[in-house]
Amino acid sequence: MTTWLVTHPACGKHNPGENHPENSNRMLAIMVALESPSFQDLIREEAPQATMEQLERVHDPDYIRGVLDQIPRVGRHHLDADTIVSPESGEAALRAAGAVCHAVDGVMDGAAQRAFCLVRPPGHHAEHDHAMGFCLFNNIAVGAAHAAEAHNLERVVIVDFDVHHGNGTESFVSGRSGLFYLSTHQHPLFPGTGIPEEPGPANIVNATLSDGDGSERFRDVFSEKILPKIDLFRPQLLMLSAGFDAHRADPLATLQLEEADFAWATEELMALARKHCGGRIVSVLEGGYNHSALARSVATHIKALMMI
Repeated sequence: MTTWLVTHPACGKHNPGENHPENSNRMLAIMVALESPSFQDLIREEAPQATMEQLERVHDPDYIRGVLDQIPRVGRHHLDADTIVSPESGEAALRAAGAVCHAVDGVMDGAAQRAFCLVRPPGHHAEHDHAMGFCLFNNIAVGAAHAAEAHNLERVVIVDFDVHHGNGTESFVSGRSGLFYLSTHQHPLFPGTGIPEEPGPANIVNATLSDGDGSERFRDVFSEKILPKIDLFRPQLLMLSAGFDAHRADPLATLQLEEADFAWATEELMALARKHCGGRIVSVLEGGYNHSALARSVATHIKALMMI
């Protein structure tokens, strides 16, 4: 089965600073891991830039222009305390969102069955009209909106297993017909959203994990609260906000997952994709800040995506 790797060198040039957790060495570590012969059948695709039309399905037009206008010619500029842009960040953000739209087109047109978007900056914290948590544009939300509009899909699922709640994605999906957002994340933790006890629309599921939770708890929560809901929704496309910062080695959280847990979750999601949507999956890199653990986890995830 054909699996795409959608990326662009510009994504590696976004530079919030070498001491910033979301630095270019994340992407470099993954690229080195993907040089293994295990990935020789992975089809490399160049990410195009997202169009204004694609971005405006999710973001306020003034916000989009404002972000791009604040890209410095030299040095760095803070959009907020954590979200920093450099001269290359504008193209990187456009390529990151464009990668997801291109991946959606590929799997929906039959050129690929699955795709992994190796992109940065990440996206799932970006809101309709402001940047947040290292994120400029909400890449997966832009891709999901593109799937609905360009391919007339009526049931698109986004599963987010990043250790941080995807507040921006939830805000976009909340109450929107045809989209379903399900998240496992540590709580309490940045950004402080995604509390299951909070009343909300039926198309949002938040399944929280606690400080120190590991494989057993993660798999139980995933099996009991995430997978059955996807099965009932019968998606035409499954999209993954694939953050790997729930790994036990990650410096920004305190869950205790291993690479095997990400492989297991991927395989379980693939089974549902085969059942409901011909195996179509688009996965998008979000967090993961221990470079070695990130590279191993992404490699494990992509190996699972490449399985027949």
